[in-house]
Amino acid sequence: MSNKYELIQNTPYNIDMESDWRLKEFSNPSRVLHVGTSFSGIGAIEHSLKQLGINYKIEFAGDIDEDCKKAYFANYEINDDQWHSDVHDFDATKYNGHIDLFVGGAPCQAFSLRGKHGGFEDTRGTLFREFARIVKECQPKVFIFENVKGMLSHDRGRTWRVIKSTFEDYCGYDVYYQVLNGKDYGIPQSRERIFCIGFREETEFKYPAPIPLKKTIYDFLQKKFEAKYLLKQKGVNFITRSINYQKSYTQINGDIMLCQKRNQQFNWHGDFVYHPKLKSDMQTPESDECLHRIAEYEENYYTAKHPERYALTSIGGNAVMKKVHVNEIDINYGRFRKFTPRECLRLMGFDDSFRIVVSDTETYKQAGNSIIVNVLVAILKEMDITKYAE
Repeated sequence: MSNKYELIQNTPYNIDMESDWRLKEFSNPSRVLHVGTSFSGIGAIEHSLKQLGINYKIEFAGDIDEDCKKAYFANYEINDDQWHSDVHDFDATKYNGHIDLFVGGAPCQAFSLRGKHGGFEDTRGTLFREFARIVKECQPKVFIFENVKGMLSHDRGRTWRVIKSTFEDYCGYDVYYQVLNGKDYGIPQSRERIFCIGFREETEFKYPAPIPLKKTIYDFLQKKFEAKYLLKQKGVNFITRSINYQKSYTQINGDIMLCQKRNQQFNWHGDFVYHPKLKSDMQTPESDECLHRIAEYEENYYTAKHPERYALTSIGGNAVMKKVHVNEIDINYGRFRKFTPRECLRLMGFDDSFRIVVSDTETYKQAGNSIIVNVLVAILKEMDITKYAE
């Protein structure tokens, strides 16, 4: 089969009306799509189907993380007998001929060099092998395999050649792959991931064209949040070190989020928000452990691109964020905070209908491990996923 890969690096936003995936209608909106997932996480593909209003039925799903299972069961219709916790023990043969769409993002550790077959045999001991096995066993009409961009260059490209040949030669699928970035599909987060799509029948497919980004991080922030997310002295000292933001470990008041990671909230890496103190705030003493004198740090965080600032109008158990003019703020003091779990989910494309039922720690991990919902929405629209429904 021909190599259909094309890495778009600087694609102009010149989508014509006929090719704009946002305007495309589903051909069979009343059909039911039968879906299976492994390494399911918190169900990015399921959430994208919900957002699109597609009728779908979960046939199977699974994840080794028990907290992912709690979140998944709280948000989607599924029974225990449809769930697999250990993918190694999951037999997908009984679903052969019953799956329209299979999705997963198996972690891909280095493959065995024994034999150097360049195919399925080189994947021994890896989770990718289990993903490919499930494709082979259940024969979905379409599969989507998501992974980090670095997988393309791993082991001088050999790892990806093994993956591609496995999908094509062992599984027998028509394979496309491309790197897509969340910021090109409506979410202000720089998150590049490979999206490998396999079709059981030979298919002409193109990836959805990027669209202009019209929102910034601030459009996804909560107007009210618990004060526990405000950083104290130790955290502020870390995130304001010049070496951290010079190397893009941290970012404060950015328009586009750095790529979310599962552990970013626990080691003060990633994105943070700075809220200046209001001049009218006469209640907060300068000794408040969450109020910091900006002159102590290298950056003047109160200076930004816009005359409006997001200050906190009240602080107690909760903090309320309000847009104010620069004339209303005290340029000498302010507060830094991390993102809330809800904000992290929003910046992965999960709307507020997604129920949070586990701890903050687990929710941060789940968001950082997930797939951006908006990218999946664009792919499903572009391919007209309802063509494969029954």
